[in-house]
Amino acid sequence: MNDHGADLVVRAAAIHTLVPGQAPQRALAVRGDRIVALSADPHGLDAWVSARTAVHDLPGATVLPAFDDTHTHLVFAGRSAHDVPVHKARTIAEFLDLIRERAAVTPDGEWIRTTTNWQELNLAERRMPTAVELDRATDRHPVLVKRGGHNDVVNSFALRLAGITEDTPVPPGGVIGRDAAGRLDGRLIDNAQGLVERLVPVDDEARQIDGLRLASGQYAATGIGTVRDAAVFLPDYRILLAARKAGALRVRVRAMIATFGMDSVAQVEDMLDAMEEWRYSADPWLRVWGVKFGLDGGLEAGATEQPYACDHSFFGTLTWDPDVLVEAVEAVVRRGWRVGTHAYGDRAVRVLLDVYERVLRNNPGLPAGTLVMEHGGLAGPEQRARAVALGVPVTIQQPLLHDAAEVEQGFWGPERVAALFPAREWVDEGASVSAGSDFPVGQFGAMRSVWGMTTRQTVIGVQGAEHAVSYDEAVALHTGHAARLSQEENLRGCLAPGRLADFTVWDRDPATCSDQDRRDLNPTHTFLGGTLAWQKDGAAAGR
Repeated sequence: MNDHGADLVVRAAAIHTLVPGQAPQRALAVRGDRIVALSADPHGLDAWVSARTAVHDLPGATVLPAFDDTHTHLVFAGRSAHDVPVHKARTIAEFLDLIRERAAVTPDGEWIRTTTNWQELNLAERRMPTAVELDRATDRHPVLVKRGGHNDVVNSFALRLAGITEDTPVPPGGVIGRDAAGRLDGRLIDNAQGLVERLVPVDDEARQIDGLRLASGQYAATGIGTVRDAAVFLPDYRILLAARKAGALRVRVRAMIATFGMDSVAQVEDMLDAMEEWRYSADPWLRVWGVKFGLDGGLEAGATEQPYACDHSFFGTLTWDPDVLVEAVEAVVRRGWRVGTHAYGDRAVRVLLDVYERVLRNNPGLPAGTLVMEHGGLAGPEQRARAVALGVPVTIQQPLLHDAAEVEQGFWGPERVAALFPAREWVDEGASVSAGSDFPVGQFGAMRSVWGMTTRQTVIGVQGAEHAVSYDEAVALHTGHAARLSQEENLRGCLAPGRLADFTVWDRDPATCSDQDRRDLNPTHTFLGGTLAWQKDGAAAGR
């Protein structure tokens, strides 16, 4: 049986397979992209070793399956790889200086974009820059400052290019920001973002592929092996295909094709027509997961049942008419695709479950897991019970809460912030729940997410300690549960013969680390399909 030998053998102190009831193993063998054998004896697979076998002899190491990030934005990260790194700024002056430096080497009239993974409360002024301030950095270039996926700030040059004036109608489900005097301040939220973003030229293909190479490597360096990208537009998927062909992807990608900016079923149908060419072209590295809708805003505009703490007349915004959303979702599922819908506030959660209930009633026999709730941020007992009864999986993102808790308190107040992402309850109530980061709002990383879920720590301290889960539960939400969300539990999520050889190597067992050490712990190696996707500098290599 072993005459052909293994391509790779790993020996370690403990290989946690996550197969129920199985004790830690000590050796793992890979042939092709699959695990072919495991052994409780570190030398129990020596018969698989041949002259061509790469052997990683790591007697102090711990091996775990590679983790999934079930709701993140790799494409955003790839775009940001070459953008102005404003996440490094600690004051608005530093923020503007970084833009000014880029402007000095950028031809007049060309767009300048910033990275998206920053929070205004990390700036000394604890606010976003304004259009007027961005004008001081450059009035010779249009500037697009993005914060997360729901907020833009642009300078006056960009406002002029977009034709945005004091009289521009506000798109439904969007916000055009104004200052205290009623003047445009450059802020664009949710459905208003497209007024400017449609004008920003895309980078050339080579630059986009290089950005994905860099960004996917950063995910792999934290133990992430598969990302479910929650905002991939049609052109983005074509670039992902090109990156896959070029060998530039360092993680597996499950793409959610985005409907953002759409408000009609006809637009969705046109998008579905364009997706047909990808229906049967999937491979283990890259495939379309389904379609992404957004029902409400993010931190500043999530749709709530009770008014905002900062404005008792504001209840957030719904970005789709529920009746139209029912038709749009039905258009997707009738074409055989899955749907994930952003619902952050408790009103959005309720309305989304109303929508999904109607879709399920109108379309009996839909496969389990066809309709997914993304975030379910504020989900109380009644709505959680409905989600479980309807069989609607949910993805939760503790890193989002960690990084945005202080911003969120200003809008929703402390009680609602502490109630966000009730992981303990979702698990106990039998929900199909999995976990991710929502980068760029939350920081991605396998153990960083586990640390947050087990401690409920945020930038302003512990929030909602009663919602914490155990280490083993948090790991499961990123492995077995996550693979089930993508209907790949027969391929990934545990380490067993016949499964994809997607695993991570750690120089310490994360299960026995202190909370503080676990937060910043990263693997020494990440293997995908038996191929080394990432290796820490100085880490032991195979022979």
